Amino acid sequence: PLIVLMHGDLEVSTKELARTIGVKNISPCSPDTALKHTGYQVGGTSPLGTRKEMPVYMESTIAALPFIYLNGGKRGFLIRVAPQVVIDLLKPLMVKVGIKTR
Repeated sequence: PLIVLMHGDLEVSTKELARTIGVKNISPCSPDTALKHTGYQVGGTSPLGTRKEMPVYMESTIAALPFIYLNGGKRGFLIRVAPQVVIDLLKPLMVKVGIKTR
């Protein structure tokens, strides 16, 4: 299991992420698996305070934004933080795996 922090208007290229981190393939997990690993329901998943420690990857261009919104642990609860706070807390590996959605 892993977490990817991505811009809201982009999707994660699982093929590029797999290439970047040196694994054969990556696929999104089921809602039950996400709950098991994070302790959060899909739609309320936060990278903060997860049940199990997981590697965190962040789209590198997020770091240049003045602030970002993260899920605060339940559906509809967002927190606004500076990207540097997230970087300091989660120590994500910066990646370039975002692709435009339709």
